[in-house]
Order: sequence, then structure tokens, then C-alpha cells
Amino acid sequence: MERKNQLKSGETGAWVSIFAYIFLAACKLIAGKMGNSDGLWADGLNNLTDVLASVAVLVGLKISKKPPDKDHHYGHYRAETIASLVAAFIMLGVGFQVLMNGVQSLFSGNKAEPDWLTAWVAIGSAAIMMGVYRYNINLSRKINSNAIRAVAQDNRSDALVSVGAFIGIIGAKVGIVWLDMIAAIIVGLIICKTAWEIFHDASHALTDGFDVTKVPELQQTIESTAGVKGVNEIKARTHGNQILIESTILVDPNLTIIEGHAITEAIEKGLQSKHGVRYAIIHVEPYFEKNTTEQKEART
Repeated sequence: MERKNQLKSGETGAWVSIFAYIFLAACKLIAGKMGNSDGLWADGLNNLTDVLASVAVLVGLKISKKPPDKDHHYGHYRAETIASLVAAFIMLGVGFQVLMNGVQSLFSGNKAEPDWLTAWVAIGSAAIMMGVYRYNINLSRKINSNAIRAVAQDNRSDALVSVGAFIGIIGAKVGIVWLDMIAAIIVGLIICKTAWEIFHDASHALTDGFDVTKVPELQQTIESTAGVKGVNEIKARTHGNQILIESTILVDPNLTIIEGHAITEAIEKGLQSKHGVRYAIIHVEPYFEKNTTEQKEART
């Protein structure tokens, strides 16, 4: 039930982004076209892609709520990660388009000076998106959602893009007309960079990648459990935003099966309470002091 509530909160974050992007995209596209600003127009196109990306995340979160079935014994949590991957591809495609349009505009000749309205729309949009970013980044930490974290990163990039568009417009107003077109090119580069970062994180998770800096903490929790004589092996991977662990521990060879099982249950509870580990498979082997080194070497 707790996980369902977290996913529901994640959907709220996605909806906040969608409504904000629709509103800002409309404002920027209209003001950019009427006010002769390539930078603001490119920023508006960026927000249109953000709508599609946020919808993809929303769909992924809804699928993640589905319980385990005969084909998905561990649930559907990876739908979140796939949604992030789809969002990255959408952003990358539009990033290239904005980049090419900016370059073409730069070499196309004379360009009309943008209106002051475009500057106020740009800086106002930046303020709104920073607010949305703060909301979503805090939400992603609260519910431990990679998908919402990706949305938050996109929110922050959008705020910075709008600041860049504002600077470009101001530059054009003081006589550096080409600065607005440079801003459009920078917008395209930022979109592509954000898309790459989201793609990298999502693909790393989908290929069972794991942050190795967290392994010592997990091992410490296992080793500190009463009855554990040592840890021969520990493996971890992510499944959506869930951590799955497999570990081999050493215990007193004179313990009964019931006592050994009680130790594994204590480990599982410790991993879940301290690290949010949902699934842990603990294999028990007998501890012999003289053979501990040989056992570890055999594992490696």
C-alpha cells in the first residue's frame, strides 16, 4: 500500500510538470513568434517535448503500480526506467532540431530585434520552472523515484534554458542581434545534454547497473547482524527504483536450520529498514576459520 501511495504521489509530480509545460509552451511560442525571438521560440519547442516526456513518465508510473503476475514475478517497476528512456529519446530528437534551426538562423542574414515582451516571458518562465523543479526534486527524494528525478532534472534544465533565452534577448536589445540566435543554439545543446544524462542513467539501470559506492554500506549492515561471521559475496542491482540483493554469508556450522533462517530474516529486515531493499536473497554457508580465506578466493 505504501508503494502505491508513492507512485500516486509521483503521478501528481508528473501532472504538475505537464500543466506547467503546456502553459509555458503556449506563452513562449506565441510571444517568440510575435516578438521575433528565436531563443524564446526554441525554448517553447523544448517545452512541447517536455510535455511528451512527462506523459511518458506518467504512463510508466501507472504501469509500475501493476502488481506482480505470472510474467512479471518482481512486479512492473522497470516501467519507470523505460519511461525515462523514452523521455530521453524524445528530448534528444527535438534537441537536434532546435540546434539545427538555431544554426540555420544564425547564417540566414538579417534578423529583426526581439520585443521586450519576450524577455519578460523568458524570465517569468525561468522562475516558474525553478519552482516546479524544487517540488519534483523533493518529491523524487521522498518516494525514491528515478522517473520523477529525471523529470526534475528536465525542469531545472528548462529553467536554465529560459535564463539563457532572456540573456540572448537582452543582448539583442542592446544591439547584439546575433546573441538571441546563439541562445537558441545553446538551448539545443542543453536539451541534448539533459537527454544524454537521462539516457545514461536509465540504460545503466536497465542493464542491472548499480552504484558500487553503496555496496560497502549494504555489506556493513549484513555483517553487523547478530550471528553473521562473515560475508563471502554480495551482489546488487536495481529493478525500477527497487534494490535487489543476493549475498552469501558465513555462520556457525553448528546452528540449526531454524536458527540460520532467523539470521537471514534479521538481515532482510535490516536491509529494508536502513536501505529500502525490497528483495534480498541470502545464502548461508558454514564458517570455518581456517577455510575463510580459501572460501573467499574461490568466490572471486
